Amino acid sequence: MSAFSITSPPITGLTASTGPTASSAAELLKRGKIKETADKFESSFLSVMMQSMFEGVKTPEPFGGGQGEEMFKSLLTDAMAKEVTKSGGVGVSATVQREMLKMQGLQEVAQ
Repeated sequence: MSAFSITSPPITGLTASTGPTASSAAELLKRGKIKETADKFESSFLSVMMQSMFEGVKTPEPFGGGQGEEMFKSLLTDAMAKEVTKSGGVGVSATVQREMLKMQGLQEVAQ
């Protein structure tokens, strides 16, 4: 044995974890689906709000107008709404998620 060997006291009080149980795994899956649904709802809500915001925006005739522009505005507002939701949103998702958890009989987890 080397002069530099280190001895440590035995570790006590540890128990082996068997991992998540079937009920907690199902609950985690349910919570994940609820969050995903709430985020989709917020994205849809924001998209509709942004579409109405852009209704009054007109582009000059040579470079805009027509069905193509309308379709692009729709896609643009959808993409912007998804990004706003992904970066934290405006709070609609959290409220919807909390209510959905209550409806499922689950408690809100403090974060």
